[in-house]
Formats: sequence, structure tokens, C-alpha cells
Amino acid sequence: MFRRIRALVKKEFIHLLNDWWMPAFMLFGGMLELLLVGWATSRPMTNLPLMIWNQDQSAASRQIITALENTGTFRLDYAESMEPITYALDRGKINAAIIIPPNYSEEIASFDGHPTLSVILNGAESIPAMEAWRAIEGVTRDIGENIIVNRMGIDPDAFQGFGLSLRVWFNEALSEALYSTPAELGLMLEFTTLLFAALAFSRERELGTLEQLLVMPFSSFELIIGKAIPVIMIGLSDFALMLGMVHLAFKVPIRGSLLLLFVLAFVYLLVELSKGMVISIISKSQHQAFLLVMLIGMGDFIFTGYAAPVESMPMVIQHVAKIIPAHHWLTIMRGILLKGAGINVLWPNVLALLGIGLVVITFSWRFIRRNID
Repeated sequence: MFRRIRALVKKEFIHLLNDWWMPAFMLFGGMLELLLVGWATSRPMTNLPLMIWNQDQSAASRQIITALENTGTFRLDYAESMEPITYALDRGKINAAIIIPPNYSEEIASFDGHPTLSVILNGAESIPAMEAWRAIEGVTRDIGENIIVNRMGIDPDAFQGFGLSLRVWFNEALSEALYSTPAELGLMLEFTTLLFAALAFSRERELGTLEQLLVMPFSSFELIIGKAIPVIMIGLSDFALMLGMVHLAFKVPIRGSLLLLFVLAFVYLLVELSKGMVISIISKSQHQAFLLVMLIGMGDFIFTGYAAPVESMPMVIQHVAKIIPAHHWLTIMRGILLKGAGINVLWPNVLALLGIGLVVITFSWRFIRRNID
């Protein structure tokens, strides 16, 4: 039996060598995507185009312009009327605009004045607009506190407002890369495993060699194991490469047990492998298998909590997420990498992954063997 399985494994690797672009794309394409995602999310948002119409032309108005420039968030441009602002907003050339009224300095100097700035945000690009709003809000809050202190005649050094003591656990710098890259790593592992497994039998069917394989003296057990071993080997290799890359390139910590992480990664690979094998059996071609992998993979993506927290979704969706293996896998991976959590903390997700995996593997095994036999 072992000799026949070894022969099947060798045949699979020969197929992969002939179609070398597919494993190369999945291995190094995933690493490249991780690199780009980590680079994009680890950088602060800067050089947001901001247009200012300064109708006051006073020292007070220049002070607020200087404060906006010192945030490092904006790239400033200036207008002499409302027309350039409207033109730039319509064409998406700016993310925000600030209009300083003509009486701005007078309102600040007056004891009962109400200085006002008009802010226009480009809501069609909500993320840059929100970042621009946070920066503008921070600047105006500081200026507002200074106005209050001056009007009340209080010593600025003696003026103390509400104190906030902040401590951040697990991600001290609040780096978005430490959140996004582990999640992207988990999803790339799922897509890699699903795709390679989905091509196992669909490739044979498309090439016309499936019938030849079925009449050979191989049992269904041997066929499944022979097809599964290369997928697991490539999946674990891909996981190790991507984990090393995010650790070295983006300083994603590995605070927990590396052995536990790889053991649970192996369990997760078996679950996704089983799903991919079912796709491979029901697909008539490699193209159809690829489309089914994309459909299932994007469906899992919704329930992982990567794009939006699962806790903020409707209760029905939260219950559905509990039966998605990728949801538990991302929780486990973040817990081990960022929190240094062990099995004593992660056991609910580990048990859920094992339970879901047992159901998926049992169903897939029976389904595949029945179709092969």
C-alpha cells in the first residue's frame, strides 16, 4: 500500500513540476500579496490633499494653517473662491476643504465671539475623509482649549482637564499591520489549500486521465491519501514561508508556542483539504474548480471578522460564523502570535475547529469514496 501511495505522490509532484507556474504563483504570489498588504497598512496616512480658502488673511488664520501643516497628514493647496474647491471635489482631487470666514480673527479676539470653520469632506472616499476629519478635529480642539484658557484668564500651566491613562496590550503601537497581516496570512493559507486540493481530481478529469487512474490497482483510500499528501506539504511550506516573512518584514511577534501553531495549522489544513477535495470531485474542469474555490473562499472571508468585526453583525450571522473553520483559525492564530495564548485560553476555538473538522472530513471522505468507487 505504501509503495502505491508513494507512486501517487511522486506522480502529483511531477504534475506540479510540469505546471510549475501554479505552485510558484500560489507560494510567491501569496507572499507578495502579504508584503503589499503589510506595507500599505503599516504606513500612516499622509499627503492627503486639503484645499484651504482663507478669507481672513490674519495671524490667527495663518496659525491654524500652520497647525494643519504640522500634523503631517495633509498636502495643502489654496483657493481664492468656492469654484476651485467645487471643481476639485467633483473630480476627486482633494479629500477635504476648509473655509476660513472673513471675521475669523475678530471672533477669536472678542470675549463672546464664536469662531467657526467650515469643513467639507469628500464622502465618496470615506476612509481618507475620516482620517482628514480626525486630524482637523485634533487641531481645532487644541485651538478651542487655548481660546477658553485665554478668555478665562487662567495660567495655561495650571489648567488641567480630564486625565486619561491609556495602556495598550498586545499591540502597543496600535499598528494596523499587526492586525491585517495575520488575517491575510490565514486567508492565503485557506485559498492555497483549497485551490491545490480542488485541482487534484478536476485536473485528471480535464486531461482525460481520471479513468486511467481509476482502473489502476489503487483503492479509493490510496487515491485520496496520494492526492492529499502533496497538498499538505505545499500548504505547510507556504504557511512557514509566509509566517517567516511577516515576522521578519513587519515585526509580527510570535509570543506563543510555535509548535502549537503548526499543529493547529495542520488540523486546519486537513479541514480545508477535505473541502477542496469535494470541490475537485464535483468540478468538471479546472476552471470550474477555481471559480468554486473563489466563491467558497470569499464566503468564508465574510465570516472571519477580517473586514468587519463579527460581534457587530446580526445575531444570525454571528451564529453562522461559529461553523466557519476560518473564523476559529484566525482567532487561534491571532491569539498565539499577538497574545501568546495557550491551549488553556484557546480551547473553545480549538474544540470548535476540531468538531467542525470532524464533521467536514467525515462527510468529505464518504462523498469522495462513493464517487470514486
